[in-house]
Amino acid sequence: MLGDIYKAATGESGICTMAVEAMFEKVSQNPETEYHIKMNYLEIYNEHVIDLLSQSSLSTPAGGLLIVDDPIKGVIVPEITEYEVHSPEELLDFILKGNRKRTMAETSINQFSSRSHAIMQIGIEYKRESKKGVEEIITAKLSLVDLAGSERAAITENRGLRMLEGGNINRSLLALGNCITILIDKSKAGVSFVPYRDSKLTRLLKDSLGGN
Repeated sequence: MLGDIYKAATGESGICTMAVEAMFEKVSQNPETEYHIKMNYLEIYNEHVIDLLSQSSLSTPAGGLLIVDDPIKGVIVPEITEYEVHSPEELLDFILKGNRKRTMAETSINQFSSRSHAIMQIGIEYKRESKKGVEEIITAKLSLVDLAGSERAAITENRGLRMLEGGNINRSLLALGNCITILIDKSKAGVSFVPYRDSKLTRLLKDSLGGN
């Protein structure tokens, strides 16, 4: 997803790097508008939400961080660490710091296997004057997701904790697939229940998947 962030000019950048650079390029084209860009970075490990950018010495609460539905902001993690960023380099540096904390482990298939899904959320906010002369605050949210790959225990030969991790990864990917299947079925548009709460992954991506 990242590619080589230090070789953007050679075309070796990943989608995350390119998206971040394109976002800041667009912002720079409107110097008369004051933008505020904030980001957070988390992982979902065994259905626990963990802050990858926290500098607190306290451990993550049992069960992980809480996810709530805010009537204005949508689905949020209230206790997540959030940073305001002013350049692509600053944002990408935070990603590298977060990646050092991601849960990785060796399996019989991969020497370095991601045991969690990672989500970086970027929030953009700016003010504008409406046609009625009223000041409006416009917000947008971009979620960039690095999914752990699905696993078959018979092939990976995982046991114990590795098997538990693989099972949680598979269940969350299945939940994601189910939500997408329902959302793209035009015959069920607006009438079908979308099971976002079947996993922490789909719960956090609710706004991105279903729109607002």
